[in-house]
Amino acid sequence: MSVSVSNSTLQFLKDLNKNNNREWFSENKDRYLAAQANVAEFVELLIEETGKFDAEIQKLDAKKAMFRIYRDTRFSLDKTPYKTNFGASLGMGKGNRISGYYLHIEPQKSFLAGGVYHPESAVLKQIRAEIAVNQEEFLAILNQNEFRNNFRGLSVEDKLKRVPAGYDKDHPMAEFLKLKSFNVIHPISDEALMSETAAPDFTKVFKSIKPLNDYLNAPFI
Repeated sequence: MSVSVSNSTLQFLKDLNKNNNREWFSENKDRYLAAQANVAEFVELLIEETGKFDAEIQKLDAKKAMFRIYRDTRFSLDKTPYKTNFGASLGMGKGNRISGYYLHIEPQKSFLAGGVYHPESAVLKQIRAEIAVNQEEFLAILNQNEFRNNFRGLSVEDKLKRVPAGYDKDHPMAEFLKLKSFNVIHPISDEALMSETAAPDFTKVFKSIKPLNDYLNAPFI
């Protein structure tokens, strides 16, 4: 089965970005529904392929895995009503899993991701404790060839300047203990999204994330 993100889906998102208002969206609702259906079909294939090496993912429903396109503007200065991307979360926050996979579709800004992003305080403390104790296993995951080929390392977004309370400033894992997220990002081009091999190509990237997900989920399962 060959399914990819269509050019018309990307064009819809480009046009939405230029016309982010309710009137335009209403007039182009059919285009939105077609794009949404295309992405749902692609996500369904990703779930099928990813489920071959991560059985928990097989239980997911593609439509439920996708994020709504409607923005919550109640507490935002940006009042544009719609997101200009499609996103799908595979496994993150499902049951006892805190870590999973993510697909972001946005013209010239698409990416694959995995791990856990900005976990709540109690979860973050548990992850840090695990890394402080099981250092070798964590470093071995980050040094695997497939992992290094797909990612430049863990995201350092919002990284602390100092080691968090409870840990020595000279702790051997100090730089990792400063992190507030434990996620990785792999940029993907529009051409890659539209390729006939998009699903198997992307799931290879997801497969390289699985050891990290397993490590991060272990304390909570």
